[in-house]
Amino acid sequence: MKFGIGQAVKRTEDPRFLTGRGQYVDDIDLPEMLFAQVVRSDFAAGRLLGVDAEEARRMPGVALVYTAADIAGRLAPISAGMGMVQADGSPFVDVPHPHLAEDTVAYVGQPVAIVFAHSRQAALDAAEAVAVGIEPSDAVVSAQDALHAAPIHEGLEGNRIYRWEVGDPDAVARAFDNAHIVQLDVRNQRLAVTPIEPRGIVVRYDAQGWEIWVSNQGVHSARSDIARDLRTTPDRLRVHAPDVGGGFGMKLIDHPEYALCALAAQQTGRPVKWTSTRAEALLSDVQARDLMTRAEAAFDPDGTLLGLRWRSTSNVGAFTPGFGAGVHTSFSAHLIGGVYDVRAVHHVVEGVVTNTTPVDAYRGAGKPEVLHVMERLMSTAARELGLDQVAIRQRNLIRPDQIPYRTAGGVDFDAIDAPAILNRAAELADVAGFDARARGKLAGLGVAYYYERTGGGPVEMATIHIAADGAITADVGTESAGQGHETAWAQIVANQLGVPFEAITVRRGDTGSLPRGSGTGGSRSAVQASRSFLIAAKDVVEQALIRAEDLLEVARTDLEFRDGTVRVTGTDRAMTLIEIAAQSGPLDGVGEVDSVVTTTPNGAHIAEVEVDPETGHVTLTRYSVVDDFGNVINPMIVTGQVHGGVAQGAGQVLCEEMIRDADGQPLSGSFMDYAMPRAADLPMIDVELVSVPTPSNPLGLKGCGEAGAVAAVGAVANAVEDALARAGAAPCMPPYTPGRVWSALHRI
Repeated sequence: MKFGIGQAVKRTEDPRFLTGRGQYVDDIDLPEMLFAQVVRSDFAAGRLLGVDAEEARRMPGVALVYTAADIAGRLAPISAGMGMVQADGSPFVDVPHPHLAEDTVAYVGQPVAIVFAHSRQAALDAAEAVAVGIEPSDAVVSAQDALHAAPIHEGLEGNRIYRWEVGDPDAVARAFDNAHIVQLDVRNQRLAVTPIEPRGIVVRYDAQGWEIWVSNQGVHSARSDIARDLRTTPDRLRVHAPDVGGGFGMKLIDHPEYALCALAAQQTGRPVKWTSTRAEALLSDVQARDLMTRAEAAFDPDGTLLGLRWRSTSNVGAFTPGFGAGVHTSFSAHLIGGVYDVRAVHHVVEGVVTNTTPVDAYRGAGKPEVLHVMERLMSTAARELGLDQVAIRQRNLIRPDQIPYRTAGGVDFDAIDAPAILNRAAELADVAGFDARARGKLAGLGVAYYYERTGGGPVEMATIHIAADGAITADVGTESAGQGHETAWAQIVANQLGVPFEAITVRRGDTGSLPRGSGTGGSRSAVQASRSFLIAAKDVVEQALIRAEDLLEVARTDLEFRDGTVRVTGTDRAMTLIEIAAQSGPLDGVGEVDSVVTTTPNGAHIAEVEVDPETGHVTLTRYSVVDDFGNVINPMIVTGQVHGGVAQGAGQVLCEEMIRDADGQPLSGSFMDYAMPRAADLPMIDVELVSVPTPSNPLGLKGCGEAGAVAAVGAVANAVEDALARAGAAPCMPPYTPGRVWSALHRI
């Protein structure tokens, strides 16, 4: 089928984006709308002496100003409520985020007040008139300092809010006896999440409740979060997500501005809009990574991995508003060991609060951090044991004859051929020719073998409607933030029902269309949405067969469905689904799944870099990928996802970092000083897709959205470290900025 599963169909949504016809939250204008402007803390830590908003309230065009006193008891603080337990069985300590600072401030950018006015300019002018009194106190910025500092929040016994572990320390101790020990400190520095579209919300209120448009990755979760904040029930809210310009996990997280705007819309009876500026986003959007790991690995002399012992410290920021406590624990700590056959592992993760912006899920959600550590260990061990980076991995990879395989961390592999994929990647990257290419240059080669744990769950829902006029609509609970869902889901529907691809309209982002859905995150969309659409398609076919009994005047046992047509077996008498809908009324199918199904996409990424010894500048010169996503819906979209992920992973390693001074003041306040990778920083990326279908999904697909970001961190880091090692330099900490690399080369 020309437009079916496996075909490189051009994205149907792109023409409206490329011609300026997309509709984002800030494009929505409603009559008599108010505009919001947030007043934020200028200090990372301090006692709030008072907030005087009287002058602001008297200014022209101002409708309403909230301080903490104005909303006391009206909004519930933002709380994760993940229900996890620590290693000793006690619960994780939840640190709820107040919508507006009450007695203290805990990070630069924390909301202190919010102004609602008839225009953006009036709101901005009034916000500047709000007088905020803060008595600064010493800020705790680093996780290491937080472990020994006084609590940053009253009521906490200390700044450590959890200790989580996986594995068997006794087995690890035995594995380390008489072994070659590799030890590394690996840094996954703090990042800002920088989607092309900043966050925003539009809210209106009437007697039925709230109607909300929000730049979000999951309208059903947003409805639940905002309803909880408003102390009401989700049925009082209808939430839409129009076009979303990137999310990367951050747009799944509740933020204070949302419920504040909803409360103001209720109080004033007027629609309210808030749109973040880029400067606000760099201060107040939940941030990412910020994990330090002391990692040890035990090897025998021939390079066989015997055991792993890691200790990580996670800086979760000032509060825990979302999944932050889970990112480096239940989401990822058990991934220790990667795709390698190692049975003795032990990983301890401690989480601490600091006077910094909260940290939460970001593309990969802990997996890039863990696989970065694992792959750095493997390449470092190769150097110390005199092996090459490919050989040491081949010696330790899980083999196909071991499948199904459960790792020591409890991850199940049901379909993987890692040795073959690594061999193919080495061929594609021409690893054998690297030394010849590098002759006379300060160059490095880095290998990383990654895997993802995708699918998530448990709930997802989809419907298919075939109208009497032949129009087909498909609704789904996942949300596109640029992934091409409108095209991919239409391909599944066309493939299963044999209906015209061009007749299908995919709709998403509306809690009024579907009662349930879990949104997009963790590379779950393809895995869960595909299952839902298959069930919905089966429902449509069953309805069509029942109706065809009367239309074709035969018994159900004499009918069959094939290629979009219900046919009387053994004859040429047949009707298409569209003809059946035209003669008997619309056909409607519903599909829903409520189970956790995980898949393990995996692959080998190989990077090459050149380092300028005079300046320390690192150039990524070559990047090769062999990925196994099982069967793919649209290889062109998948390849694009890999490209984008590699860019984000390379950006983390080479240039991105959210920097604060000792007082907690951000020094990365704009794109002038928060460096993201540009197109000129990246080579052409060679991507080859290999399919090892998974039995965990009826279409054999595994998900792909986070893969590039998971793999590229380790691959590029290993390439830079390889170049430094060849020059006799000591290891360096990412990001590998010219200053850091030059200092390492010159031992400064």
